Amino acid sequence: MGDKAVILLSGGLDSATTLAIAASQGYTCYALSFDYGQRHRCELAAAADIARAMRVAGHKTVGLGLDAIGGSALTDNRIDVPDHATVGIPVTYVPARNTVFLSIALGWAEVLGAQDIFIGVNAVDYSGYPDCRPEYIHAFEVMANLATRAGVEGRPVRIHTPLIDLSKADIIRQGTQLGVEYVRTISCYNPDADGRACGVCDSCRLRAAGFKAAGIDDPTHYQSG
Repeated sequence: MGDKAVILLSGGLDSATTLAIAASQGYTCYALSFDYGQRHRCELAAAADIARAMRVAGHKTVGLGLDAIGGSALTDNRIDVPDHATVGIPVTYVPARNTVFLSIALGWAEVLGAQDIFIGVNAVDYSGYPDCRPEYIHAFEVMANLATRAGVEGRPVRIHTPLIDLSKADIIRQGTQLGVEYVRTISCYNPDADGRACGVCDSCRLRAAGFKAAGIDDPTHYQSG
């Protein structure tokens, strides 16, 4: 059994790959998912399936209800998920999401006695969210070690972002080498009731382009397929 690590697991392609990377590095993995009022809640079933398949040491799903404040197409059904590329930070950005997620991961890490947190943010093939940038992750890590008992007692927390500089194709290649079953993952922001991907949202476009560039068959179940 290696050192404990908390892995943020959404049920999507990036987080599943991040979990596989952490496991390959010898960590004992504890997966953390969030039911935050997202319209694509079917990703939670995918996260649970991935956690079982990858035999994590523990898996929690924490309820947050970010839909109470809205402000995003993912948490407010009055805002449509775009079906085309947009300029600037898209309406699928969820205000403070990664800050909230990492804060809860930080709390669970302290409870577990873990000094490592993994998050699958990416700053290459991504939607332009401000809380996916390296400078944000660095700032959060600094804050975490000022704000926690573990940090001030000399047991610093490390935030790992193994995908941050990778293209989507490189992520898929690495995950495939590690045995990630991408058919279990859901990336779509606007899936149907059966969990089939729309194929046109930003996340679907990035995912499809990644599989094509990697030269690997796309196992995604699309609404039109």
